[in-house]
Amino acid sequence: MNDAIILAAVLFVLLISGGLFIVRQQSCAVVERLGKFHKIAHPGLNWKIPIIDRVFTRLSFRIHQLDVSVETKTLDNVFVNVVVAVQYRVLQEKVFEACYTLQDPGYQIKAFVFDLVRAQVPKLVLDDVFSKKDDIADAVKSELEKPMTEFGYGIIKTLVTDINPDKNVKAAMNEINTAQRLRVAAAEKGEAEKILKVKQAEAEAEASVLHGRGVAGQRQAIIEGLSQSVEGFVKNVPGAHASHIMDMVLMIQYIDTLKEIGSGSKSNVIFIPHSPGNVSELSEQIRETIFASHSISEGKS
Repeated sequence: MNDAIILAAVLFVLLISGGLFIVRQQSCAVVERLGKFHKIAHPGLNWKIPIIDRVFTRLSFRIHQLDVSVETKTLDNVFVNVVVAVQYRVLQEKVFEACYTLQDPGYQIKAFVFDLVRAQVPKLVLDDVFSKKDDIADAVKSELEKPMTEFGYGIIKTLVTDINPDKNVKAAMNEINTAQRLRVAAAEKGEAEKILKVKQAEAEAEASVLHGRGVAGQRQAIIEGLSQSVEGFVKNVPGAHASHIMDMVLMIQYIDTLKEIGSGSKSNVIFIPHSPGNVSELSEQIRETIFASHSISEGKS
């Protein structure tokens, strides 16, 4: 009798323990009774009738991500490999559809993504594929949402995470980009050299003007100084003529110049033999220059 009681107690405990099960947070369990959908068990401790009921499957409400790689061709006949990341999850209000409608939701999502990407990318040239990748992702999301919602899955976000053209095309694009940058650099360098030469020419022209003004001013000062000296000498020495005084001044300067050149040990100046008459002709030319400068100065005043 005692053995029967113990056996019954053991069987009761096994039945009770076999009927209890735990569902984790952010998930649910689908319970079937005799092969037919019975209920959805929510997080926590749950009970099912042993042998009659069974947990058919467990579904997670967390967000899943599926990366889909699609090879397609652009409008300018370039083959590219587009990687689309699809984030989705089971809708809590449509657990029955998610459990019993699709056998493999990931495979179904891949099929939709393949179809949508191959419908969008061939309309764009390669450069637009890169610049409009967000538009491609939005188009995939909008097309996926309606059918997948009917199947019990919500599409959270779609992202175009990578665009890989053929390696030969990528190398050609890099070469084109390099050539464009070199061309811009050459143009900028040429423009800089042009500006430098223009500024240098302007500086040289301005320096020449200033130098000419300085030389002219120097000569004007010399002429004015000589004129004043001659006038003073004529006033102080009665009977003296300006031409004689100029000849004397020039002769003194000439002798001083010869003396200065001769005192230098490293001088390499060569004088051609000449007669005193040449000095007289030279003085006459200088006098004419002085008189012309004096006339110009009076005309300005």
